[in-house]
Amino acid sequence: MGDERGALGRRAMLTGGALAAGAAGLGMAAGPAAARTAPAPQAGRAQRRYEGKVVVITGATSGIGRAAAIAFAREGAKVGFCGRRENLGREVQAEIRRQGGEATYIRADVRRPDEVKSFVDRVARRYGGLDVALNNAGIQTFKPLRDQTVEEFDATLETNTRGVFLSIKHQVPHMEEKGGVILVTGSSNEFASRPGLSSYSASKGGVSGIVRAAALELGPKIRVVSLAPGTTDTAMIDAQRAFYPPMSDEEWRREKARWAQANVDGLKRMATPDEMATAALALASPDMSFQTGVSVLVDGGALAGL
Repeated sequence: MGDERGALGRRAMLTGGALAAGAAGLGMAAGPAAARTAPAPQAGRAQRRYEGKVVVITGATSGIGRAAAIAFAREGAKVGFCGRRENLGREVQAEIRRQGGEATYIRADVRRPDEVKSFVDRVARRYGGLDVALNNAGIQTFKPLRDQTVEEFDATLETNTRGVFLSIKHQVPHMEEKGGVILVTGSSNEFASRPGLSSYSASKGGVSGIVRAAALELGPKIRVVSLAPGTTDTAMIDAQRAFYPPMSDEEWRREKARWAQANVDGLKRMATPDEMATAALALASPDMSFQTGVSVLVDGGALAGL
């Protein structure tokens, strides 16, 4: 594993399409505003945090988006989500419904304006409005800048940055009257990048700019926040296995653990998608009612030592 490809892969494993550990540390103690506005619990069971709310999520057929769709539904939300892989979308929808939740998968590509608008409008019509959006769809190009094609660069920004712009553009009309929360999956690469991630870092830096401007434009009724992840163990991380010498699944698992021990300064491990879903639940809740226009770094301490 000492060849140039392996070294490059190890240096670049701190990637962002994923969100890092420690989300539970955000805390969920109810504040005064939450106490004033929370509906009374139904007799016989505790009130779920998102009971009666409508949540729309892009890029929810796998990874963090999938975990978030399941988590919001478990907390009582009606969830409409999209993704390009129909087979995975149907699986997530079925899993949520098996657990007693409500969810609808709609195939949509965030690069296509008409599909984004149709997706958001259909969810709002089906469930009677829109309360929370999680704009999570993203891709990653992992190549040295000089080796990237123009098409690869454009595709990364078109999905990660333009896709966020299109999503927010079509979500706002459904929120501006009664208010809501718009979350965006950013990245720790907004703050510190790695070799091979020039286009990805550029795309996520653009996302943070959109979040700040949108928060100023849409407040006080709509909060806009970027959840900026460090390394989470998702398919986006596993795609970097191609930059290593051939190894077994068990060897790859040990290599990811070794990398995390060496590079995540605080918690010394990668996050799970479920931990990032927990962070999204916290940030979208009334408990965070004074937070908008910021990127919240959730990275397990990876950047604490920089």
